[in-house]
Amino acid sequence: MPEKQRILIIDTDSKLTSQISDALTRENYEALVVNDLTSNIDPCEFFRPDLIVFDPIIRGSDPYQRLQKFWNTYRVPTLVISKKDDVISKVISLEMGADDYLVKPFDMREFVARIRALLRRSFLIMWTLRTAVDVVEYPGLRISLNNYSVYYQDQKIAMPPKEIELLYFLACSPNQVFTRDQLLSHIWGYDYAGDTRTVDVHIKRLRRKLPATDAWSIATVWGIGYKFQVNS
Repeated sequence: MPEKQRILIIDTDSKLTSQISDALTRENYEALVVNDLTSNIDPCEFFRPDLIVFDPIIRGSDPYQRLQKFWNTYRVPTLVISKKDDVISKVISLEMGADDYLVKPFDMREFVARIRALLRRSFLIMWTLRTAVDVVEYPGLRISLNNYSVYYQDQKIAMPPKEIELLYFLACSPNQVFTRDQLLSHIWGYDYAGDTRTVDVHIKRLRRKLPATDAWSIATVWGIGYKFQVNS
């Protein structure tokens, strides 16, 4: 019998976490609930989750540092659940490493559907990373998904995971044009419910960190989207 996929639920709302745990158990997932992070024991270390459900309002942790650790250390997709329905909270969570964002209260069927989608995406990403080229190089630029690093002019450039994934995705298909919706779907893994300015913000930051060279640039295709332009 195949091993069940493990879901770690980190939330202070015991009633909601019980409902989530029951719903996931019915779908044949193994669920673990953690109501705070004040213990010195990291639940990711012993539970080894395949996905994390996380409310940033949690005791014992800086929420955004925790989001970064979920990906940087464990390479685990994260679904943020929160009562905050403002764009800023959503954008910050996504930029700091979350893969999806769901506003409370939510329908449990939608919740389970998002869990399935994130796990499918996670599987496809890990399969791609095992079978595809892990390093993309252009003059003065090296992007590695082995250790999520970017070097520009021999200097390591600090970037959050989503910026690296976006850059890698574009650079893997030189001169191919992608719409904002396509980039959101590929990088964030679902049809983003907000506006597409998330992509614009990430592109702006990439351009600031990686000034264009004579050999390549991150180009805007007006009215459509973006491409990684390579000059012959």
